Amino acid sequence: MYKIGDMVIYGTTGVCKIADISKGKYGYDENALYYVLHPVYEDCIIYAPVDGKVFMRPVISEDEAERLIDAIPEIEPEAYYNNRIQELSQHYKAVIDTHDCGELTRLVMSLHEKKEVALRQNRKLGQVDERFMRQAEELLHGELAAALGMEKDRIPEYIRSRLSSMEEQ
Repeated sequence: MYKIGDMVIYGTTGVCKIADISKGKYGYDENALYYVLHPVYEDCIIYAPVDGKVFMRPVISEDEAERLIDAIPEIEPEAYYNNRIQELSQHYKAVIDTHDCGELTRLVMSLHEKKEVALRQNRKLGQVDERFMRQAEELLHGELAAALGMEKDRIPEYIRSRLSSMEEQ
């Protein structure tokens, strides 16, 4: 069980802070325990049953975030192509539903590569690809920001800077 003040990843909402743990006011079972979650990047409150089915895990540590960024040059992007929008969406959703920062990084890199290929062919990236790229970036950058103690909008530049300094060594 998590504690008040813990930072967690909650489903596809992303980073949330556990503001409270209390009984039954929020659901049908007055004896059930609920986490009161405050999403870090949204203005709302979520009441989540402690034994609920929505995915929840702790935010990665600062060391894990740094190791992930350092490993980016070794990650091989794998652009996924499918003319069936439903299958394309299912593929991307399956990756996002892993809630794994390494897989999210690979997905973001793969979608950026797919976008570059489309631009070289004077085309745009498809709407489904764009939507899932934004979602994956939001989740990944949000967690990295929470782990590194910085603003989410600074993450892309931080990654570029860190990778650039690694190349210089």
